[in-house]
Amino acid sequence: MESSFLSLVSAAITVFIALIFVRSALHKAGAFTEFTGFVADYQIVGERLVQPVSMGIVGAEILVVALQLIPGGQVPGLMLAAGLLALYAAAMAVNIWRGRTHIECGCGGAVQPLAWALVMRNGALVLLAGLAAATGPLSLDVAGTATAIACGFAAWVAFLLAEQILANSSLARLTR
Repeated sequence: MESSFLSLVSAAITVFIALIFVRSALHKAGAFTEFTGFVADYQIVGERLVQPVSMGIVGAEILVVALQLIPGGQVPGLMLAAGLLALYAAAMAVNIWRGRTHIECGCGGAVQPLAWALVMRNGALVLLAGLAAATGPLSLDVAGTATAIACGFAAWVAFLLAEQILANSSLARLTR
């Protein structure tokens, strides 16, 4: 593939991932007490560590976004994003295996109890972040940058719609 096309794809994925983390960090920071409850519900860290771990998660998500805005920060930010998403998927999988699917995922946005679909979603996001990181630093002109932003934003809106469909599906199962 031509390097300018790869840069465009990588930039669009980077915008998409950054928007996911902006939304997630704002949600978690804006409802921090509620978020600490979600972290506690996972029963992965001891009670005394719930608040510091929750603060670390919010800080790491803010760092993912900030790194996208710093020259040379794209690849480390994408790798941090991939690591966080993989960690979240692992925590969800552990609790699903424990039979604890009543837990709210704590992802931000619509209420979603734990499900394998969320684990697979995070796996796909890890792969996307890895793909964008593997293409290395971006080199786009103004038109390419605008196109990447528009494509990343469109992908994020499609992601939000898919997430709402998953949430509605979970809610429908609970009310049956």
